[in-house]
Amino acid sequence: MSDPAPITGNGPGNGPALAFSPDQAEAWDALAALLHGVGVDIEDAITAPPGEGPGAVAAVIGKAGSGKTMLLAALTRALAEAGVDIVSGDWEGRRRRDGRSAAILAPTNKAAAVLRARGVPATTIHRILYSPVYDPDYERVAEWLSGQGERPESGVLSELQLDRAMAAFRTHGSIPAALAAAGLRGSDFITGWKRRESPLDIGLVDESSMLDERQFADLREIFPALVLFGDPAQLPPVQGSGGMVFDSLPEADRHILHRVHRQEADNPILDLAHALADPDLDFAGFEDMVHEAASRDPRVIVAQRVESDLMARSPVLVWRNVTRIRLIQAFRTAHGAPEGALLPGEPLICDGIELPLKHRKKRLDLEARGLIKGAQVVYLGPGKREGFSRLHVFGAPEPQVSAASIVKIESEGEEEPFMPYAARMGAVFLHGAAVTIHKAQGSQWERVQVYAPDIMVAARMGRIEAGQPLWKRLAYVAITRAERELRWVVRPALARPSAPLGIGDLGAAPGILDLTGGME
Repeated sequence: MSDPAPITGNGPGNGPALAFSPDQAEAWDALAALLHGVGVDIEDAITAPPGEGPGAVAAVIGKAGSGKTMLLAALTRALAEAGVDIVSGDWEGRRRRDGRSAAILAPTNKAAAVLRARGVPATTIHRILYSPVYDPDYERVAEWLSGQGERPESGVLSELQLDRAMAAFRTHGSIPAALAAAGLRGSDFITGWKRRESPLDIGLVDESSMLDERQFADLREIFPALVLFGDPAQLPPVQGSGGMVFDSLPEADRHILHRVHRQEADNPILDLAHALADPDLDFAGFEDMVHEAASRDPRVIVAQRVESDLMARSPVLVWRNVTRIRLIQAFRTAHGAPEGALLPGEPLICDGIELPLKHRKKRLDLEARGLIKGAQVVYLGPGKREGFSRLHVFGAPEPQVSAASIVKIESEGEEEPFMPYAARMGAVFLHGAAVTIHKAQGSQWERVQVYAPDIMVAARMGRIEAGQPLWKRLAYVAITRAERELRWVVRPALARPSAPLGIGDLGAAPGILDLTGGME
């Protein structure tokens, strides 16, 4: 594969020309025209008053390795160079009268964290729908940090704390991170959350294959210009219509990236993913390809058993719920977990919030701290109050929290799960040592275990979903969750753990944020 030719004149602002492939260059030009309609010229790096007319939606569609993230990152840089305010969802200062604004969004905390690790300042959709309300004293500190106000002369922070906050802000560009460096927690300066009242200009949405119609409608209310980045080979939302929101867009507004870029071309995991597009490939042939890849590259492993040591932080990916429950029970048995309690270090998955409508503020608090459906969590221990659990939320700005919890541990053959922790209302959790491939969408882990017998069952059933054999969609989504190592597990066996469960790898925290207020 030859190097892509540099595309001059198709790049952000006055920065260096990007090595766009032809399909990326076509998408870039189309998006530049779309953004021009909302007053942003990314070619000349300037902003102007927005044009009149209806909002616009476009999609950039491509499989893993086709350069969607590269294009998203370049577009983010171009917007910033044009003077567009990138809204993080953590704090929003006074809007400039003629300024333009944008947000980079992902459906889950983990998906947003993947983007942030690649230098893209992403936040979750929820954090942009609901904005934090700051205590007035700390609002003044935030305005000073962001360059919108004078340094506070006296007040809630000492001179040393202010200096620490500014140093952290210059490093991270985050108001909450800066205030944390001054010794504060979110409950010190955030008094609540409110539904966004004023729209923004531009929304860039990653992992848009996960969006349902309701989320899409919410985003269209907020953003006159909306760009969706998605993978057509992913699984559609479970509760959706069977398709993805970008499927309904006119063909002219869907920009497809076909090419796999050179930096991804020697990745055996992506080679396997793209091989699934062959209509003549059956499951047996695909497994032969996995074995062949494993024979020549250590990044692919044909495993005879599930590694329980990996399950605590990287769940086994399965298709069937019965498989998920069996693996979870085997994991807990291998670690000697008591039937009626959790061990510190056990992984959980947030399954939603159970609160009556009158407790809307508490729901917003929980969701804003990262406890949204699909969030990956590690149990740290019981809280000080009955029904509360101390938790580490992966990808959340403040990962360690204490929340009213309803923890459900399912058992094979039992209609009702047992609940080691059951508050009357709060965040609901399922065990996270194994998860369905549907729930894994939007997440990535360095090492991923895929339970191949489940994929084989799907292949034997012959089901078709969105025009493709279901087993191929399942296999594609599962193996593309792996960043560095794919373990293709071929037998229903579990290795004994080499060490007890623990939480030492999660890092120490100065305190645990109590989501009903205060610190534990």
